[in-house]
Amino acid sequence: MTIKEIQNEIIDEFSMFDDWMQRYEYIIELGKSLPLIKDEYKTEENLIKGCQSKVWLQGEQNNDKIVFTADSDAILTKGIIAILIRAFSNQKAADIINADTLFIDEIGLKEHLSATRANGLVSMIKNIKMYALAFDAKNKN
Repeated sequence: MTIKEIQNEIIDEFSMFDDWMQRYEYIIELGKSLPLIKDEYKTEENLIKGCQSKVWLQGEQNNDKIVFTADSDAILTKGIIAILIRAFSNQKAADIINADTLFIDEIGLKEHLSATRANGLVSMIKNIKMYALAFDAKNKN
């Protein structure tokens, strides 16, 4: 599946809920299916700066795709990073770099987060894109 197809699938899933309490519960549920980062990668280097909670993100290149794993010490944040990983993991670096994140606005996530959590969301996206840029540059050498 392409990033856009996955994003559209996420938008469809969120449109099934009537209110934000149901959506929060769904986000928390999604966090339970997060591909967890190995303990050895729970380092300061993999900690996302700008998040209210602790969020670790790690990316590895698997053939021509990037596979992300993550974890967080907060259940809501774990769900948020799970949504991002679902959209961007197992994709090519160039596709991640060029992908938009409008689906975040379409599901209404950013507007329903506190300011610090919204900043954390932006930091998570930035880190995912930085991994893609790094792998893309490495592949061109």
